[in-house]
Amino acid sequence: MTSTSSQRCAEWGCSGTVVAGYCDTCGTAPRRVASDAAAVRGPRTVGTSLTHPSRGRLGAGLVAVPPRARIDPAMALLRNPQVAEHQRFCSKCNSPVGRSKNGQAGLAHGFCAKCGTAFSFTPKLHGGERVGGQYEVQGALAYGGLGWIYLAVDRKVNDRLVVLKGLLDSGDADAMAAAVREKRFLAEVDHPDIVKIYSSERHDDKDGNPMDYIVMEYVGGTSLKQILDERRTPDGRIERLPVDQAIAYVLEILPALSYLHSRRLAYNDFKPDNVMQTDEHLKLIDLGAVVSFDDGNGDIWGTTGYRAPEIETSGSTVATDVYTVGRTLAVLVADLPRENGRLSAQLPGPDVEPVFAEHDSLYRFLLRATAADPRRRFASIDELADQLMGILREEAPVQKRRPPPSPSSNFSVQLAQYGTDASSGRRGFWGLDPRELMNALPMPVLDPADPAASLVVGGTGDPQQLLFALLEMPQQTAELRLLLVRTHLQLGQLADASQILSTLEIDMVGDWRRTWYRGLVALALGQTSIALVAFESVYAHLPGEVAPRLALAAVIEPEASAGRYYEQVWRMDDSVVSAAFGLARQRQRDADQHGAVAVLDDIPSGSRYHLRAGMAAIRILLGEGGSGQVREEQLREAARRLETLDLEDAPRGHRLELEQLVLSKALMWLLDTHQNSHSDANLAPLLGSPMTERCLRLRLEACYRTRARLAPTTLERHALVNMANAVRPRTWF
Repeated sequence: MTSTSSQRCAEWGCSGTVVAGYCDTCGTAPRRVASDAAAVRGPRTVGTSLTHPSRGRLGAGLVAVPPRARIDPAMALLRNPQVAEHQRFCSKCNSPVGRSKNGQAGLAHGFCAKCGTAFSFTPKLHGGERVGGQYEVQGALAYGGLGWIYLAVDRKVNDRLVVLKGLLDSGDADAMAAAVREKRFLAEVDHPDIVKIYSSERHDDKDGNPMDYIVMEYVGGTSLKQILDERRTPDGRIERLPVDQAIAYVLEILPALSYLHSRRLAYNDFKPDNVMQTDEHLKLIDLGAVVSFDDGNGDIWGTTGYRAPEIETSGSTVATDVYTVGRTLAVLVADLPRENGRLSAQLPGPDVEPVFAEHDSLYRFLLRATAADPRRRFASIDELADQLMGILREEAPVQKRRPPPSPSSNFSVQLAQYGTDASSGRRGFWGLDPRELMNALPMPVLDPADPAASLVVGGTGDPQQLLFALLEMPQQTAELRLLLVRTHLQLGQLADASQILSTLEIDMVGDWRRTWYRGLVALALGQTSIALVAFESVYAHLPGEVAPRLALAAVIEPEASAGRYYEQVWRMDDSVVSAAFGLARQRQRDADQHGAVAVLDDIPSGSRYHLRAGMAAIRILLGEGGSGQVREEQLREAARRLETLDLEDAPRGHRLELEQLVLSKALMWLLDTHQNSHSDANLAPLLGSPMTERCLRLRLEACYRTRARLAPTTLERHALVNMANAVRPRTWF
């Protein structure tokens, strides 16, 4: 970056000027260019400083993120480091100093005309100078908010590269306090994703004034801000990062924030500028804004557009850092609005920002992370990471193979599958029963520390016996009452479940589990509008979970939007075969027969539902649940699948039922195409029989009569015999 002259800020919508490495309006730094760098003078050995770290976890094994090579230190040095005149102020009275006058350039050092305090805006260290007798200065790297940053070589430790961070003006009390705080916190911090501090050194400048320098790790990478700048188009806009890549970046660095929080430290200034990628590893840099949670409402640090709105009154908290994470992710994926050149706190909706319309769960995640009320945000970085990982699992299969299932920390495994019946019963493949849905959907997990949890883990599987055991427990905790609700639902006792839920109104305000159970009760009662509101609320709270999406899809089926939720669930977890069957139904309704069959074929062969999927695929090929005339190629494909379907362990009636369906559709096709016994002799056989009207009728009659002998009731037997009589070919005497 250039600090010798003014340049127009390249940020979209900002009219500020970039000087001394930062825009005077929005505060961001431009992309570094080769012309701004100077070669390091003199030979030097960098030892292991340019070696590549081992492969990181970037992408979590789900997405491929382009690696970034380390930047040559020689290309990082500033050629003529200066501080722009409009950024020069007296450290004591804050009056402008060092400004141009009468055509004469302003002085970079001198005395304040108002109070007489000395000022100096030139680097205190120069190439070849040694600090502490071992750190040989190579030159200035940048000018930040707290002063100059230098590149140096540690001549006592394998000539490794280090960064020296000092103060621009030792008379700046706030900057001095921030530097002391950074020095103290960095000395306590030890995490692979956070820049390391090696030591601190005192060094006299050329006038004999002592200055303190923090010696820290040199991270020769590329910041996320620079990565965004590289995607700038000729018209000044930035093509934002792919959603899966942006999520991978944020997930990679979240352990560093979680670590700081475990030490009761808030980072405060999380933004793309302060996250640097080298190879496949990310690291937090610039800890100058770190404060302790115990500091109260001290100096407030951070960047406009990223900083939480309540920080000036509440101080730094976990919630304020959560807010910065949400804002950073939003900047990486979307073009956020600006006000007076600075990022606006407004988050555009799906009607304005296409990426949010396409990625609904991500939008819900950002809404919660950046909620105006800090109590509505994620309670911890770990909770945030858990939900964000769920969203990445949704995004990853778009680019590569579906990830393996991952257990939820909020929901149990799905209790049963629904909508998988491939027979022609009362509902069959195309009908869903509300109570079946209620009993199939996952249930919220219990607190393992609660006494009632042991009854579920090691107790009986009989809901009635469990109910008796729960009612006999002396302490009626909130967890126990939730388990009572769950048990009543399993027993179909909806009124009892509703009554207990009503008692939780005061005890569990804001607890999503109560809302979930209310949705289940409403679902069982057929109150779909109430169930929809409940499950929408849970989804907004837990946007990375499978369960709320599955519930929403079931409630709104057969609406078109159900297909989107089913597809997301199926991409996230292929053990939830209810989603595959639901998606197949939705595609068949949308006349996408090929897509419907493809998703059923995707059910793993080892699944107990693989056979049902094969049977359902045959029904879809023959037009069940959809519209339109069956074509000959569909008949042939259905017959081929039936012949290869392993029905050895299935009830005999299943094969007869499917065979009857294929033959009846074939007969209809034959009659609709005006074929007859004399003109259809050239048609290939179907299921081993000639494709003629007479032969098809004879096979159908045989199917109906065999099914009649196997029928469980007299009524069904009589109905099948009547159908056999109706379909048999005419005879003449």
